[in-house]
Amino acid sequence: MARTPSQPKLKHELGLLDGTMLVAGSMIGSGIFIVSADITRNVGSAGWLIAVWLITGFMTITAAVSYGELSAMFPKAGGQYVYLKESYNKLIAFLYGWSFFAVIQTGTIAAVGVAFSKFTAYLIPEVSEDNILFGTMIGSWHFTISAAQCVSIVVILLLTFINTKGVQSGKLIQNTFTITKLVSLFGLIIFGFLAIKGEIWHANWSDAWNMHRLKADGSVDVVNLTMAAALGAIAASMVGSIFSSDSWNNVTFIAGEMNNPKRNVGLSLFLGTLIVTIIYVLANVMYTGVLSLHDIATADKDRVAVAASHVIFGDMGTKIIAIMIMISTFGCNNGLIMAGARVYYTMAKDGLFFKKTGTLNKSAVPEFGLWIQAIVASILCMSGKYGDLLDMISFVVVIFYVLTIFGIYILRVKRPDAERPYKAFGYPVLPAIYMIMGIAFCILLIIYKPQFTWPGLIIVLIGIPIYYIAQGNSKDEDTHEVPA
Repeated sequence: MARTPSQPKLKHELGLLDGTMLVAGSMIGSGIFIVSADITRNVGSAGWLIAVWLITGFMTITAAVSYGELSAMFPKAGGQYVYLKESYNKLIAFLYGWSFFAVIQTGTIAAVGVAFSKFTAYLIPEVSEDNILFGTMIGSWHFTISAAQCVSIVVILLLTFINTKGVQSGKLIQNTFTITKLVSLFGLIIFGFLAIKGEIWHANWSDAWNMHRLKADGSVDVVNLTMAAALGAIAASMVGSIFSSDSWNNVTFIAGEMNNPKRNVGLSLFLGTLIVTIIYVLANVMYTGVLSLHDIATADKDRVAVAASHVIFGDMGTKIIAIMIMISTFGCNNGLIMAGARVYYTMAKDGLFFKKTGTLNKSAVPEFGLWIQAIVASILCMSGKYGDLLDMISFVVVIFYVLTIFGIYILRVKRPDAERPYKAFGYPVLPAIYMIMGIAFCILLIIYKPQFTWPGLIIVLIGIPIYYIAQGNSKDEDTHEVPA
């Protein structure tokens, strides 16, 4: 009787350093170099600029250490999808997985890819977003494809191909690029502090807590904000800082390939988010020492780091930042691409995604999942709508973070005797504080920035009929596969 060849299994080839580099590398893309301009326009003061980053950092680290309990309980591929399934049900988990595939991960991959190509254009002008290779009218919509979009697609496809060759290939790129960008960022911060100008520092910090709104030209829009408007300004500001701090949970998706995942996933979450939070806060303090608030708020195309680098390094500053962002976004996208496919792999195992996504290639990675992720991200690159999609990511992401952390409370009741190698730090207080802050953030966005919320909710809700269709197809397949 012929023996059926065994299917490849996920290999435990990632350690604590690899996990930490995945967390930090996936978080740091182009956001820290750009979003402080919009934050400054919303809050108008140095103190509140730093406060927004501190609040975001506190929320991120609190969520990360809370996820440690869940990652230790369920040390398997799929991460947050698995936690939601175990805490609630398959429907809630699927809605997360669907949103993840439709916009959260793929939209982020597209945006980071385009950021890579935009800054490559500083060195190679021919790949600029202004170099339109193709254009046509589709109804009232002018559809164009730029050289920058093509470069971003090539990068996405290249990194996808590399990751199909095994986790070791992806790990090598991730560690190399993440360590390089951490060293580069610390270098930028140190040189920035050495270049701090006393008069600029004094001007920015002499009235650091007077919140007001600035227009894009730097003029004052609203001098004194009411309490409600101030809260709305903070929430609007945090759209950028949360996006810049997102994707820290990517390490949970590859738990099935981590050595000692019950320990290393949670520890990677804490170390990675702590390192990035320190870098983000220090970078913004440095910005306020070398640039006036007016210069931060009116930086060309919001590229605050480029403006700061000009002050620090002179004419070479633009090229230095361009190279840093190219390294940063390349490594960031590698982490996003590597981790994302593991969610689709786990969903397929539950009968909720394309069946082929639940198989591994000879290198023991979900190759089909990697490629369909690349296709969707590439389509979003070509559509030019990735920016619109990303505006709603922060809202949707925080909703699922809150649901996942509430799952800790649910599982403490449902499974009081389950093994918990690690328990959420500060439970029940710190996770509750995160949920309160997360819910407040979402409510304020609904009130003050509805355009950031309803489209995201619609995308999530579209997943409901898709879930029941997938469930029906799964049951049909199970019926046909009953042995005679």
